[in-house]
Amino acid sequence: MTDSPLLTLPGAVAGNGIDAPVAAHYGSFNTEQRALEAGEGFVDLSHHDVFRIAGPDRLTWLHSLTTQYFLDLAPDVATQGLILSPNGHVEHEFRGTDDGEAFTAWTEPGASAALVEFLERMKFMTRVDITDETAAQALTWRPATGYRLVPRDQLTTYAEAAGPAAGLWAFEALRIARGEARFGIDTDHRSIPNEMGWIGPAVHLDKGCYRGQETVARVHTLGRPPRRLTLLHLDGSENRLPEVGADVVLGGGGEKVVGYVGSSARHHELGPIALAVLKRNTPVDAPLLTDGIDAAQEIVVDPEVGLHVRPLR
Repeated sequence: MTDSPLLTLPGAVAGNGIDAPVAAHYGSFNTEQRALEAGEGFVDLSHHDVFRIAGPDRLTWLHSLTTQYFLDLAPDVATQGLILSPNGHVEHEFRGTDDGEAFTAWTEPGASAALVEFLERMKFMTRVDITDETAAQALTWRPATGYRLVPRDQLTTYAEAAGPAAGLWAFEALRIARGEARFGIDTDHRSIPNEMGWIGPAVHLDKGCYRGQETVARVHTLGRPPRRLTLLHLDGSENRLPEVGADVVLGGGGEKVVGYVGSSARHHELGPIALAVLKRNTPVDAPLLTDGIDAAQEIVVDPEVGLHVRPLR
């Protein structure tokens, strides 16, 4: 993926890692966060992969393969779905909308190749056609309307009308504060939906069989998922954020590893924060340490029932 044309906007500073093709900020990520919370501006997410599923069988086919209920999906309503392994581990995550003729989906940068390869293998005699739309469609986000795809060659014109621009650092800080996991960063190869707070948003409990459903249903019924997503309030004395994947250990000089840290950011009100995945039996009031930084917990996923219990900010 080439760099976004919006990196030429005044003050734009490129991100890093998989987010390098878009702007991390445009001069002040704190100001940009406040603008987004006030319902103003937009975020350039054009580095995300986009693909299109056309054909008369697309919704029934997606319904049979994924965790989401697709049978009566209304046009232009965004939805989130997962594809699980036979053991219930999250292998793929995507979001998208249907326009009555095709379902257009977006996923994390670089993640669509493996997902589309899996979907192609699952077509059999189904009347669906999958095409890569990344070069043609750019993902954006606005507070009032949420995610929206715009023609990539119209992205600059869109930005001029939708401004002010907010960078990915502002978007990520607000996402982390809401306790929303990001696939591939806050998850690992062992993640199940119940640990991530995805029961409801991405997993529909009242639908037919799909691969991995037994694990989801068992943990939902019996509770006590193996791990839980939590929000960490980081000690601001360190002028840095923890590395993705860094171990989380019990504080107080202990060395017991109880989880790992995923995404992190500097929130304009909460200060430095991060999402972490911890063993279920980690005491919810235990002080923690990650990458040499002291941290306190705030519950996101209930350790007993495996549901997202924290109100969205």
